[in-house]
Amino acid sequence: MNKVKAIDLFAGCGGLCEGFEQSGFYDTLACVEWEKAPCETLAKHLKEVWGVEDAYSRVLRFDIQRTDELFNGWSDENYGSNEGLDNLVGKQNVDIIIGGPPCQAYSIAGRVRDEHGMKNDYRNFLFESYVKVVTHYKPKVFVFENVPGILSAAPTGEPIIQIIQKTFNDAGYVVLPDLSKAIIDFTEYGVPQNRSRIIILGISKEIYGKKAYELIDKFYFSVLPSFKVKNKKTVREAIGDLPKLFPTEEFKIGKKRYSHSFEADGIANHASRWHSERDQKIFAMLARDIESGENKYVSIDALKKLYTEVTGHVSSVHKYHVIRWDEPSNLIPAHLYKDGLRHIHPDPEQARSITVREAARLQGFPDSYVFTGTQADAYKMIGNAVPPIFSKILATAIYQLLFENGGDECAVLQKS
Repeated sequence: MNKVKAIDLFAGCGGLCEGFEQSGFYDTLACVEWEKAPCETLAKHLKEVWGVEDAYSRVLRFDIQRTDELFNGWSDENYGSNEGLDNLVGKQNVDIIIGGPPCQAYSIAGRVRDEHGMKNDYRNFLFESYVKVVTHYKPKVFVFENVPGILSAAPTGEPIIQIIQKTFNDAGYVVLPDLSKAIIDFTEYGVPQNRSRIIILGISKEIYGKKAYELIDKFYFSVLPSFKVKNKKTVREAIGDLPKLFPTEEFKIGKKRYSHSFEADGIANHASRWHSERDQKIFAMLARDIESGENKYVSIDALKKLYTEVTGHVSSVHKYHVIRWDEPSNLIPAHLYKDGLRHIHPDPEQARSITVREAARLQGFPDSYVFTGTQADAYKMIGNAVPPIFSKILATAIYQLLFENGGDECAVLQKS
């Protein structure tokens, strides 16, 4: 089987890439990411798990905004030296480009927190760099992932989604006209976490002609929905079998403090962050309140009041949340690197927030995915990622739509 050649932009630690690799249909030519820890994690995983011997050459750590240098090579104090993406791709055709620019500028929560509503954030226009790469390589198809808040963002006064749609159209690609219908609820595809994202599929007008419009509709309303699961996956199914980590007398390894045991049985990244005795008592009380059915602290007002009572601070949002055993988790955000107050483990005996491995499982990463860097780096990487459970389905759906039967679909369409 000739594999579909892919490039991953804004790759992060590789959530999209992992699903495409798992599908077995794709060959990742290159991944572009500018942060060090995600690059190291992704390259290490590609080499050790997927057997990509030149993985450290395929994962390019560079700023995609410097697009000309990205293509032609660079020598930089921060990013080192590289011959560039064109040299890496060589004479191979790029069939698909995948990726999702950072979502913070489009996030509704981010806009609420920022005094200027994120209007001055450079990340509003990182999609332009994405489109430059698409225009340069002219793939048959691209995948652009982001938060649903992109539909209401308007940093210049004009809805950014209209600007993005026009830019894609001018570049020669058909996308769904009503992108509100491109919002995907990942729980419907087996991800044990309440997470929705917009998945913009773009199909080349040059290659597929008028049929591209039919293919777009077929993807969203027939092919992709055929992969929906009957029952949503729960927290218990995702993390219930992991070793339990109980509170213990505080100890140190080097300069790092620990408040819980870490009998991980060889499972990487499964250690609790340090928690004060005060927080441990709160976590146990909140988890026991739910387990017992008392439910004294399940309302927002009760949780905000509790936070003020124990800390002396007032918060406009409730700070505490216990994930429920028999439901999908709440959203796993990058904010987890700051604290885990909204991701308290449901077992009151463990009295802690979720570990990196538990967050990874709730995002759909396999245990073979080892996250390098600090614990904070790992939480941030996971929160920013696309769940591999979904990205594998996405990869398979695209393959079935466009590339199955050795790409004959393309030839048939060009003749019709």
